[in-house]
Amino acid sequence: MSKITLAESEERARYLRDQLNRFGYEYYVLDAPTVSDQEYDQLYHELVAIETAYPELIVSESPTQRVGGKLLSGFEKVAHDVPMLSLGNAFSLEDLENFDQRIRKLTDKPFTYTCELKIDGLAISLKYEKGIFKRGATRGDGTIGEEITQNLRTIKAIPLRLREPVTFEVRGECYMPKSAFAKLNEDRDEKGLEIFANPRNAAAGSIRQLDSKITAGRNLNVFLYGAANFDELAVKTQSELLTKLSEIGLRTNTLRQECETIEEVWAFIEAMREKRLTLPYDIDGVVIKVDDFATQEEIGYTVKAPRWAIAYKFPAEEQETILRDIEWTVGRTGVVTPTAIMDPVFIAGSTVQRASLHNVDLVKEKDVRIGDTVLIHKAGDIIPEIISVNLDKRSEDSEPYTIPTNCPACDSHLAHLEDEVALRCLNPQCPAQMKEGLSHFVSRNAMNITGLGVRVVSQMYEKGLVKDVAGLYTLTMDDLLQLDKIKEKSANNILSAIDKSRENSLERLIFGLGIRNVGAKAAKMLAEEFETIERLMAASKEDIDAIEGFGETIADSVVQFFALPEVAVLIEEFRENGVNLIYKGPKKAAVIENDSIWQGKTVVLTGKLTTYTRPEATEMIERLGGKVTGSVSKNTDWLIAGEDAGSKLTKAQSLNIPVWTEAEMVRHLESSGTNENE
Repeated sequence: MSKITLAESEERARYLRDQLNRFGYEYYVLDAPTVSDQEYDQLYHELVAIETAYPELIVSESPTQRVGGKLLSGFEKVAHDVPMLSLGNAFSLEDLENFDQRIRKLTDKPFTYTCELKIDGLAISLKYEKGIFKRGATRGDGTIGEEITQNLRTIKAIPLRLREPVTFEVRGECYMPKSAFAKLNEDRDEKGLEIFANPRNAAAGSIRQLDSKITAGRNLNVFLYGAANFDELAVKTQSELLTKLSEIGLRTNTLRQECETIEEVWAFIEAMREKRLTLPYDIDGVVIKVDDFATQEEIGYTVKAPRWAIAYKFPAEEQETILRDIEWTVGRTGVVTPTAIMDPVFIAGSTVQRASLHNVDLVKEKDVRIGDTVLIHKAGDIIPEIISVNLDKRSEDSEPYTIPTNCPACDSHLAHLEDEVALRCLNPQCPAQMKEGLSHFVSRNAMNITGLGVRVVSQMYEKGLVKDVAGLYTLTMDDLLQLDKIKEKSANNILSAIDKSRENSLERLIFGLGIRNVGAKAAKMLAEEFETIERLMAASKEDIDAIEGFGETIADSVVQFFALPEVAVLIEEFRENGVNLIYKGPKKAAVIENDSIWQGKTVVLTGKLTTYTRPEATEMIERLGGKVTGSVSKNTDWLIAGEDAGSKLTKAQSLNIPVWTEAEMVRHLESSGTNENE
């Protein structure tokens, strides 16, 4: 970024914020983006650069300020300005007809109903003051909720500044899309972690994280459907309110309908019952409201719920079937996962014959046995899952299922590690892990070698054409023509894709190596930090732990991986076969050439900082040649202790590491010139 004055930067930052907020509105609210992701990213990074150069220009509603830099110690209780009431339930057409009759006894005015989808998520409340997002909370008991502002700010569909400077409280539902739910459980299963039962539980667990960075990575979304203290909006009906909410930048669900009769309401419900399986989010019913606000007030409330609204709940679809077998499969990290094989049964729109049992603990907890009659459903309408066993139908000669002790692929002994719920094969040469590793390496987010699907990769390994991922780069035309259904044209395309992948930037290779706990984002950050594979291989645990957002778990995984002798051989094979081992992306901001006190020092920050945020302090120290790590060790030069410093301070004192106050840190930073405009 060229040198511009503070005044010019302020004007440019204001313009960029307005543009980015508009593009966000078009993308998340209107679902009609007008710019490419690349163009959005360019403007976003320009705003980051301005705010980095001039921190005084940062405002709370800037798109760059969505993820907080500090961990929460807990959630404070907050009172809702207007209680968030629950709704009565209906489970049949008869229930709805009775509801309609009660309404007509309570008012003589003509009225219509507004029907909206009942999103299966977590109720939230957002408070805006003059258009600026100030506070977010859970529903709690309807009167008192928990403040989760920092986590809600990470959800991009929630605007930090509205399109009009209104002051009010808006209500809605926070949910996890089905695709994000499936990906989250897949990742957790791969790591041997407990999986979430359904998208609602996943959303609730994600929104109550004490680290907002975890929430940010869960891809949550929202629909807003109601408001309190909204006189400024000048609307008279629910349908007008929903339109207005969308106009001022808030995301509403467009699948809604005004109905004049309960028969029309039922027709909408039936249509949505058919449509629900194709929706990208989970719904569990339809909410029916009297549309006119004045009529709502006339009809009134009970102690717990409005009389003018009701929630129709879809019946849960469950089916019984017979469990015939349990199949155990091995993932690329060695996690061995059980899958129930059942008699085919049609449920929630498709025929189901397999259902994940997730891990050995779940098999024991549910006490599933071969031949059992089991009740199944689809968690989140996506994932087939066994709910329970019908013990009344269990055979008298039934025996408890015997958990395997050896790997189904290589017969190695299986380990049940203390900190995991999964069984794991620890044999690095396990053929199942090798095939899975090859499939991961060629996948789109890794080396992106098109034409190498699971079937082709499996054949390559079984025929001995490749023994590891580096072997892909020695394949010839003759090798590929040995594979079933691979002709000369397909072989040429595969060889071209392999050759093209040699030029990939380093982060793709790092991700493709399948290092435990290292996803695509972490791989990019490692490549950006160390720039070459040699520097990454030589990095210490402290070096890796120092990367913002990393921790001991990832650092341990990376160091342990590159300490393996076979990995060094693998990297050398890549080098010999012309695979790029250098990061090609944009470089990190250069360190200021200086002889400051920070040069070459390793620093740990702990406790609450008041002058700077922790990311700001970290950036300034690193620009002056220092290194900020996340844990105290004998290599730490200084510990900087803010308010409420805890165990890190105790450890630093036990190791006789010098401890600075925040005031001392600020003095040294200012004397080193970090506040000057270079």
